[in-house]
Amino acid sequence: MCGFAGFLRTTTTPDREAHQRWLDNMGQAILHRGPDAGSTWLDDEVGLVHRRLSILDLSDAGTQPMVSASTRYVIAYNGEIYNFQELRDDLISQGHSFRTGTDTEVLLALYEIHGPECLQLLNGMFALAIWDRTARKLFLARDRLGKKPLYFYEADGQFAFASELKALTPAPFVKTELRHDAIKDFFAYQYVPDPKTIYKNVHKLAPGYWLETDGTHTHQEQYWDVSFGAPSSASLGELEDGLYNLIDDAVRLRMVSDVPLGAFLSGGIDSSAVVGLMAGHTSKPVTTCAIGFDSKRFDEVHWAKKVAEQFKTDHHEFTVKDNVAESLSGIARFFDEPFADPSFVPTYFVSQLARQKVTVALAGDGGDENFAGYSKYYTDHVENRLRGLFPAGIRHNLFPGLARLAGMVNAGPTRKAKSLLGTLALEPDEAFFVTNSFFNKDVWNDLVTGELKRETRDYDPADITRAHYKNADTDDHLSSILYTDIKTYLPGDILVKVDRMSMANSLETRAPLLDYRVVEYAAQIPAALKLHGKEKKYVLKKAFERMLPEDILYRKKMGFSVPLAEWLRGEVRPLADGIFHSTQGGLADLFNMTKVRDLWRSHLNGDDRYTQELWSMIVFELWWGAYYV
Repeated sequence: MCGFAGFLRTTTTPDREAHQRWLDNMGQAILHRGPDAGSTWLDDEVGLVHRRLSILDLSDAGTQPMVSASTRYVIAYNGEIYNFQELRDDLISQGHSFRTGTDTEVLLALYEIHGPECLQLLNGMFALAIWDRTARKLFLARDRLGKKPLYFYEADGQFAFASELKALTPAPFVKTELRHDAIKDFFAYQYVPDPKTIYKNVHKLAPGYWLETDGTHTHQEQYWDVSFGAPSSASLGELEDGLYNLIDDAVRLRMVSDVPLGAFLSGGIDSSAVVGLMAGHTSKPVTTCAIGFDSKRFDEVHWAKKVAEQFKTDHHEFTVKDNVAESLSGIARFFDEPFADPSFVPTYFVSQLARQKVTVALAGDGGDENFAGYSKYYTDHVENRLRGLFPAGIRHNLFPGLARLAGMVNAGPTRKAKSLLGTLALEPDEAFFVTNSFFNKDVWNDLVTGELKRETRDYDPADITRAHYKNADTDDHLSSILYTDIKTYLPGDILVKVDRMSMANSLETRAPLLDYRVVEYAAQIPAALKLHGKEKKYVLKKAFERMLPEDILYRKKMGFSVPLAEWLRGEVRPLADGIFHSTQGGLADLFNMTKVRDLWRSHLNGDDRYTQELWSMIVFELWWGAYYV
C-alpha cells in the first residue's frame, strides 16, 4: 500500500531543480501512505514520486517508480493485485522473466502486452500511473469499486495527479478555487461525490475508469460496471453455497502478505464472517481489533468479543472516551476535502489500534451495499410500495400540502408523517436522494447566503442520485438503489473513510466483500433474497449459518454509529461554540450565522433534529481552517 503523485512537464525549458523540489514536496505530503521508502523519476517530460508501504517483497527491488524490462514504461502504483501470482505464473509460462516478487512488475508486463485491456485481468484494489516514454502518453487507472483514490488537475495546458488531493498543491500551477456546486453536494451527501472535488479543475478519476493524456488531449473510458439486469434462477441453497465459496476465496486471496496481518471486528455479520474464514486459512490466531464507546447505546464490543472467543483470535479493544475533541482537527485534516461521516473518528482509532499489531487488516466493508444491509433500504422499499398505491396526480398535488400541514406541529408522529408524505410525493429516484440527504433542504435555503446562494440557486444535488438510479440496467427498485449506492455512497463515503483513516496510520486495509466477483455475483441474486420481508442481508445470513451463531447473524444491526448528539453537547461543545460564534471563516462566508446559532442553541436545549447539519458545519470549518485560509 502506497501513495504516488506526479505531473507532465509541458514547459519548453523545464527547470529540473524546481521540478525536483515539487516532486519531493508532493511525496512529503503523502509520507503517511508510504513511510518505508520513497523515490522519484524525472525526465524531460514527466515527474513521478512514490511513497512505499512495504507489503510484498520487502527488498529494495520493489522500489517505485519502476521501469519495465523493455525500459519503455515507468509505473507508480498504489494498491494490491490479489491474483498477481496466478498472472505471473501465466506470464512465465509464456517466456517472461521477472526480477522481483512484486505485483508491480507483473502490472508493467501486463500493460506492455495488453495496454488498457490488462485492467480486465486484475483482481485487486489499485490506482496507477504509467508513463509511455515512446508514445509520450500518461495512463491513469482506478480499480473497479474505487477502493484506492486518484485525483488529477487539468487546466491551462497543465496536468498533475496524486493519490491524495494535498499532494497536488506543491505543484505551483495547481490552483485551488472553490467549486460552489461541490459545496452544496457536500452538505447534501456529507462528502463530495465522484468525479467532482471541492476545487474547480481538480477531479477524481471515477471508479472503473482509465484516462490517457499527452498533456494536450485527454481521453477517459469506463472499463467496468456492475449489472443487475439478469437475476439468477438458481435455488436459494445453490446461491448460498456459491456465495460462501466465493467469499471464502476472496478472503484467501487477501491473506497473502509478507508482513503481519489481522482484521477489524465489530461483531456484525460482515466482519465476523471475514474473521471466521480467515481462521480457516491459518494455523495461528487471527489478530482482531474492535472499537467501543463510553455509551451503551452505541457500544458493540461484547459482540466482537463473542466472535473473537468463538474463533480463538488474538483480540484487542479500544474505547473512544474523552479524546474526541482533542483529536478531531488533526484527524479531519487527512481528508483534504470536507467530509462529515462521523464514523471516521472510530475508524481512525481502530486503525491506530490495529497498526500497533499488524500492517494489513481485513475488513467487512461492502456487505451492506451488496446485500441490502442498511435500514434505509427497508424504509425506502416500504415507501415505494406505498407510492404505488396512489395515482401520481394525488401524490404530486395533495401530499405536499398535507406534509406542510403536518410540519406545523413539532411532535414526533407528525414529523414522521411529514417525512412520509413528502417522500411519497416524489418519484422513486428523488425520494431515495431524500433518504440519503443529511442536510434538510429547508434549513439549507434558510441558512445559505451570498455568492454560494446565488451560484447554486438552480443546482440540485439530487441530479447525481437520479443519474445513477436511471443508469442501472434493471426495473427493480431495490436493485436500482443498491446500484446507486455502489456508485455514490460506497466510493464517496465508506471507501474514502477507510482509506484515509487507515493510511493516516500507515495501515493497509483489504475488503473481501468488495472482490469484484462477489459484487457481480451479488448483483445477480434476486432482490427478494437480499431484503426478505423485514430481514436484511437474508441470503448472506443464510450462507453463513454454517459458521456463525444465530445471535450474531440475526441480532438488530447497530452499524458503525457514534454518539454524535452527546459529543456535541459534551466534549465537542467548546470547539463547536468557538466555530458557531465566530464572525470569520468558511461558515461566516457562506451562512447566516445568526440563524446557525439559533440551531445550535436549540440543539443544546435537547432538540436533536439538526445534529448532522451542525456536525457537517463543524467539519467544514475545520477543513476550511486547515486548507483554505
